[in-house]
Amino acid sequence: MIGRVFGTMNIRIYLTGRVGIAVGSELVVGERQFRDRQGRRVFAYLACCRSRPVSHAELAQLVWPDEMPGAWRTGLSALISRIRSLLACDALKSRGVSLTGGFGQYQLVLPADTWVDLEAASSAIDEAEGALRMRDPQSAFGHASVVHAIANRPFLSGDDGPWVEEQRRTLERQFLRALDCLSQIWLSTGQPTLAVETATRALQVDPYRESSCQSLIQAHAACGNRAGAIRAYHRFRLLLAEDLGTEPLAETEALFLELLA
Repeated sequence: MIGRVFGTMNIRIYLTGRVGIAVGSELVVGERQFRDRQGRRVFAYLACCRSRPVSHAELAQLVWPDEMPGAWRTGLSALISRIRSLLACDALKSRGVSLTGGFGQYQLVLPADTWVDLEAASSAIDEAEGALRMRDPQSAFGHASVVHAIANRPFLSGDDGPWVEEQRRTLERQFLRALDCLSQIWLSTGQPTLAVETATRALQVDPYRESSCQSLIQAHAACGNRAGAIRAYHRFRLLLAEDLGTEPLAETEALFLELLA
């Protein structure tokens, strides 16, 4: 019965926020079921690498990035066994989900239509920027909102390691790109106040982000706040000079000169 109920529903894997696996709208594996950070990290890595097998040594480096214990093979096997037990529920087995192993490798096997939040964010930000280039703010908003929702959530909270940090940096870049898109969307749809808020948020995350400063200047100007636009420019110019020893790009300077015209 369970197989028939879940059979037509897509699998959704959440790696940001609370890690989990859902079938349709029902959560079938929750974060607490992973029991420890290492198992959660291995599952997240296998989900991100689902298109290929991952060697035992690669996973061991993920789990023990500083120094691998002498019995790392036994430890890794125990982690894999626990993940397999989580994937053995009827809702996932009926969809062909499995964690295969052989020849010194493991691979997470998922249906082709499985949705993974990190993959969705990566695809959606490109779609959002493409839609903006095509002057389609409505489509851009939908895609940018997806990225904003996913990339604004924490990734493997309480965990660390080179791969985890790399993924966090990627999510931060995507979050900033989504904020830039949203700022331009608000400007193009006559909502400059929202553009001010969004560009300001981006500069809180990355104070040196030139595109966000440009959006903030444009947004203040669109609100009729010429003084605010000039202050935004001068703050940014001073920050670059004091912290980085550089000057704003020519495009930013051009926006400032337009304000003075």
